[in-house]
Amino acid sequence: MTIVSAARLLPMVATALLSACAVEALQPTPPTVVIPGNLAVPSTDSLVRTLWADGVQIYECKARPEGAPGWVFVAPEANLVDAKGVLVGHHYAGPTWEAGDGSKVVGTVKAKVDSPDAGAIPWLLLDTHSTGKPGLFAKVTTIQRVATVGGAMPASGCDATAIGKQARVPYKAQYAQYAPTI
Repeated sequence: MTIVSAARLLPMVATALLSACAVEALQPTPPTVVIPGNLAVPSTDSLVRTLWADGVQIYECKARPEGAPGWVFVAPEANLVDAKGVLVGHHYAGPTWEAGDGSKVVGTVKAKVDSPDAGAIPWLLLDTHSTGKPGLFAKVTTIQRVATVGGAMPASGCDATAIGKQARVPYKAQYAQYAPTI
């Protein structure tokens, strides 16, 4: 093959590669569980990606004016990976989801259902708004937290001698991110 004929193929190869990327972007990985009806997203939103979280739910033992001390939720702390296991971002207090490009959203709980796993944190539907730069997460307006494993508040260990102590409870979850349909 000559350099001239190879140069003629370059635009076709580039078009084919771009088309392959576009197809992958149009077919996000859905959550791996059936979503309960009260966690349904608005019909005006479309799934853009599902991320897998692996981290901890942080609780603190606090004094309560009405009685014995108790565990209080502080924040999540987790890495977020895509379906291929590539680190995409982090999840932390707010609740906030931040991508590696600096785009981020903060959520507010809209609906909640108990996890089918008794030792797991609840499944959630959250409304979000962007608080970071333009980028991967900037247009996300709804998030579902589903398929939770672990992370539940400790059942014991918080008494007057443990005030201020933190418990970091391991958890896993799927976060399906949605944005308005174009």
